[in-house]
Amino acid sequence: MKSSNIGGQAVLEGIMMKNKDDYAVAVRKPDGEIIVEKDTYSSIVKWKALTRIPFVRGIFNFIDSMVLGIKTLTYSAGFFEEEEEEKELTEAEAAKKEKQDKWLMGGTVAVSVVIAVAVFMVLPYFLSGFLKPLVPSYHVRTVIEGFVRIGIFIAYVLLISRMEDIQRTFMYHGAEHKCINCIEHGLPLNVDNVRESSRQHKRCGTSFLFFVLAVSIILLLVIQVESPLMRVVIRIALIPVIAGISYEILKLAGSSENPVVNFLSRPGLAIQKLTTKEPDDSMIEVAIQAVEAVFDWRAYEAENFQPTEDL
Repeated sequence: MKSSNIGGQAVLEGIMMKNKDDYAVAVRKPDGEIIVEKDTYSSIVKWKALTRIPFVRGIFNFIDSMVLGIKTLTYSAGFFEEEEEEKELTEAEAAKKEKQDKWLMGGTVAVSVVIAVAVFMVLPYFLSGFLKPLVPSYHVRTVIEGFVRIGIFIAYVLLISRMEDIQRTFMYHGAEHKCINCIEHGLPLNVDNVRESSRQHKRCGTSFLFFVLAVSIILLLVIQVESPLMRVVIRIALIPVIAGISYEILKLAGSSENPVVNFLSRPGLAIQKLTTKEPDDSMIEVAIQAVEAVFDWRAYEAENFQPTEDL
């Protein structure tokens, strides 16, 4: 396995694939046609050096991923909204709508972050506080808090996976992973090879979130404060540090076959069994088109692998 450094995300009835600054969204429309939209993503960080500094780049890459993810998800959803008569917008109206969309996207990201912090960082702390009469040790309660945090995450995934649309999205998520695994194992990118590839990948966002939850346990054991208020503040303030460390672990995992790294990746890969499902061939076709729009897999495989006869 050799890392290609491409990544992606499942969207509504489609796949987004990203290679460096280029990304493409492939969506299968209700009439069965596959439409592919390619564009370039401009990072929210204007000083590019921040996206390259180890332990700093993680938080900015994570925010960029959220912004691009919401943008492409909104784009894909547009194909499945009820058809309405649309009047032709003037230049001023189009500019106003674009500005409103940016504000809406920014607001969505901000609200998502606040909810995530409240549910996955603050709530577990208060829940573990109820154990204080039974568990006097702060260290033990912090470890319990960490496992509560992981439990909430798994329960959340299990809950949303019962929704039909989410089940199909998880299938597209599986198709995304299978395409990347196919390429990174030197196989020609076609439906048959993708179908036989693994739907789990060590660079997945699911694994990143698990590392975030695991790293938070370690840091909160090391950094202690007495005030309950400061404990909440510390949990929020440490999020960028936790994200930065987790990103570096994920990046290492995606390019290493070291036994220790593989061992650390196992829990995230196990959780991916919940967030990915086996796709059908029509989904794989969509994923292949998304990959080929932004990545020359033939040149990549020719450079990194022995020539393989195209099947």
